[in-house]
Amino acid sequence: MNGKHYINGEWTETGDGKIEVTNPATGEIVGSVPNGGEEEATAAVEAAAAAFPEWSKTTAYHRAELLMKWHDLLLEHKEEIGEILTKEMGKPLAEAIGEIEYSASFVSWFAEEGKRMYGRTIPASKEGKRIQINKQPVGVVVSITPWNFPAAMMARKMAPALAAGCTFVAKPAKMTPLTAVKMYELAIEAGFPKGVINLVTGSASKIGKVFTSHPDVRKLTFTGSTEIGKELMKQASETMLNLSLELGGHAPIIVLEDADMDLAVEGVMASKFRNAGQTCVCGNRIYVQQSIVKEFSQKLQKAAGNLKVGNGLDKGVQIGPLVDKDGYEKVEKHVSDAVEKGATVLVGGDGRSENNAYFYNPTVLVDATSDMLVMNEETFGPVAPIMSFETDEEAVKLANDTRFGLAAYFFTQSMSRGTYLSENLDYGIVGWNDGAPSTAQAPFGGMKESGVGREGGQEGLDAFLETKYISIKV
Repeated sequence: MNGKHYINGEWTETGDGKIEVTNPATGEIVGSVPNGGEEEATAAVEAAAAAFPEWSKTTAYHRAELLMKWHDLLLEHKEEIGEILTKEMGKPLAEAIGEIEYSASFVSWFAEEGKRMYGRTIPASKEGKRIQINKQPVGVVVSITPWNFPAAMMARKMAPALAAGCTFVAKPAKMTPLTAVKMYELAIEAGFPKGVINLVTGSASKIGKVFTSHPDVRKLTFTGSTEIGKELMKQASETMLNLSLELGGHAPIIVLEDADMDLAVEGVMASKFRNAGQTCVCGNRIYVQQSIVKEFSQKLQKAAGNLKVGNGLDKGVQIGPLVDKDGYEKVEKHVSDAVEKGATVLVGGDGRSENNAYFYNPTVLVDATSDMLVMNEETFGPVAPIMSFETDEEAVKLANDTRFGLAAYFFTQSMSRGTYLSENLDYGIVGWNDGAPSTAQAPFGGMKESGVGREGGQEGLDAFLETKYISIKV
């Protein structure tokens, strides 16, 4: 599959050559997109700016109608899009199709939520005055999305922006642009007008420079690493650009002694090994109360050892490849460092590379300690390190000992202990007996260096709206 830019209602192939898209499970080239830069980004932003006045004046009902047509097309073509996603990203096909369904849920949620962009009237403090609060679209929105969830992150940004009455420019990751191209084809089929949606592929630095400096851009929404997020924030300061940044994570999982053991293992499996551990909210550090650590570790060892590793298109595969050599070597480094510092491998601890494809077996480590890399850095791989603790207070202290604050998880049957943990964990998302809390109707985002703003839920629509206060003397 070969993709193109979509700018001002036309598919184009301008740019500095092509970017080849490789299947991480086989090393084979599965398609290409144009290597665009500043010229293409500028054209896309200007097209969105030209389309904004008319689009922003359409009714929320009209915008919802188009979004629901897109939603229906996404579900109608979910197997096709899922296969594209698996070929360019590597995750198992069932997971990829699930991501398309998850993506569509954002589209339908925001199609309806867009009808509820309520303003309000405030009682005035003086006679003869009226105070009105209006909500209006922020303007041209630009987005930069990651490779690990190329469909979901696109939908989670694009749907609320369009529902709010904004126009939109997307820049997908260089490794996974084909999913975005297909989603745009379906959005065009749904009937979004010329200039309202635009897509550019190519150089992140060149396109990003335009996104953060062009005077017509009013908002940037980005999902990716904290390091890149900080750089974008610096660039955006020149124009005081409205930002939503969903950045890195280092999620702890706490298992208390009164937890339902089987539920806890199920939750850890769902959090840790989805997408081969290549998610920003996956559990990266597992803290288990000392009295149950042996039993829990054995159960997790068995569950992880039953996972099938391979090409995501093959039947029964549950763990696909790591995205590239760098990702594979980071996982190897984390495991070897842990073993050198005293950790024991219960299962896994090894991988294989063939034809520029990199696979790592699901790994469970015990006797982890706080000085290990795996307990201090985001691994982005299928490695579950287990460290024991004695008290609830110790668990919270260990969990919060990081500059990140995206997601955290804990397992307990006690309302009292659960309330204590949920209120004291410094994270934007907390799963209580739930290893997969993400959903379209709830706000997603982090504290500390894990980002700024929220996506999903009512907050996800507010992110694309300006609040205007009108004081009227009558």
